[in-house]
Amino acid sequence: MTVQSVDQAALAPVYAVLAAAVLALIADLVRPMRTTLLGLGALGPIGAIVAALVIGTERRGTFCTPGGVLPGNVSVGPSCSFVVDSASVAVTVLGAALALVVLALSVPIVRDGTVPAGEYVFLLLASLTGLVVLGSARDLLTLLVAIETLTLPVYVLVGLPRRPESAEASVTFFVTSVVATTLTLLGIGLLYGIVGAVHLDRVAAALAQRPDARALPLVSAAVVLVLAGLLFKLAAVPFHAWAPATYDGAPVPIAAWLGTASKLGGAIAVLVTVVIAFRPVADVVAPVLAVVAVATMTIGNLVALRQRRLLRLLAWSSVAQTGYLLVPLATREGDAAAGVAAFTALYLVAGIGTFAAVVALGVTGTLDDLAGSAQRAPWATAAFVLGLAGLAGLPPGLAGLFAKVVVIRSALDGSAGWLAIVIGVNAVIGLAYYARAGVACFATSPARRASVSFVVTGAVVLTATAGVVLGAWPQWVLDAAGSVADALGGV
Repeated sequence: MTVQSVDQAALAPVYAVLAAAVLALIADLVRPMRTTLLGLGALGPIGAIVAALVIGTERRGTFCTPGGVLPGNVSVGPSCSFVVDSASVAVTVLGAALALVVLALSVPIVRDGTVPAGEYVFLLLASLTGLVVLGSARDLLTLLVAIETLTLPVYVLVGLPRRPESAEASVTFFVTSVVATTLTLLGIGLLYGIVGAVHLDRVAAALAQRPDARALPLVSAAVVLVLAGLLFKLAAVPFHAWAPATYDGAPVPIAAWLGTASKLGGAIAVLVTVVIAFRPVADVVAPVLAVVAVATMTIGNLVALRQRRLLRLLAWSSVAQTGYLLVPLATREGDAAAGVAAFTALYLVAGIGTFAAVVALGVTGTLDDLAGSAQRAPWATAAFVLGLAGLAGLPPGLAGLFAKVVVIRSALDGSAGWLAIVIGVNAVIGLAYYARAGVACFATSPARRASVSFVVTGAVVLTATAGVVLGAWPQWVLDAAGSVADALGGV
């Protein structure tokens, strides 16, 4: 690792996605091709996956700064803003795989002209670029820029259909996101003013070696502000109000991107910040996250009980899942990093599978519109029910079941048995609305078969198969989560 050098190989996944985004935009300007552009755009995620796997998980960094002395006479070694390790490779592969599924699910809305193909593919790949960078970001400013790169294109993607509800959803998402970004920037500014660093490892070193700094109320305020801004991306209470309206107004493939890729980005941002930078102030972070986790899972599940619109129900379900995701970080002991990584990966499989089935069913309205689905599209209904079972943590959705087991175990290992009880109670509440959505598919209704794109069918089959396979062999995910935890230093 050479100080101030640029490791081009480490940046290869980013270059692959950017090249495909620009290529798709130029191709659309030369000759509009609609669905062909989706295939062209798929070259970006595929290239990112190949580049990440070729680079491997051996740690390498770029955009590095030499060691020195921070305020308070704190000595630090060299630090890098962009690091490739097991965690970054996992985020790149997962994020690129989600992008491929979303591109496949986008065939109907691109084919019928609901969204302009060139702009759509370009913006989606631009968002993926932010996610790939986010997995490797190891300083607070790079982290924030990556989050905004992930989020900014989605504002436009939500409003691309040019419908009143889409415009409202886009504005809602934009306004609340601006507030969250402001909070994060304020927190970063306060932290830099106190410790004189923005690299995650340097912030941790400064806080660990300076008890006087840790005792300052301003440090606690800065930590809470940074967390508040990052928790917005996860739609955690009280930063969740944007999710239902945005999911409901966005095209279903973009709602799927919000519910999975955006969730992945928020999870990795919170994870690296808490387990690396804020480790010395766990006494501040843990109680805050415990309160947020309980409020998020409880409010998400209770409000979901009252939802009649399918996408709003899935949005509130996503809010509740965020509560479960935060539980490992709310305990001061146990392997929190591995717990968050495992839960996130298993949740993503169930989540993307559910959204894929929704696209295949062609239902975006109320739960009553699901009536007759079992007769007109039995295979898509089966995938939908499998996805709901996974989100609920019930067989045959074993991936979701193991995800719940992971967070409950984290709570018990961290001597927070009361959190495990709260998870159990909320899981029971969640069964009610997941069951209601599943049962609605079997209500009788006049048959009205609609053709489903072969590409969408393939996406549904692949995501459902992934859910079954990972449910049967969850150890693959658990082992990968352990590697992620080792890369981040565990907790």
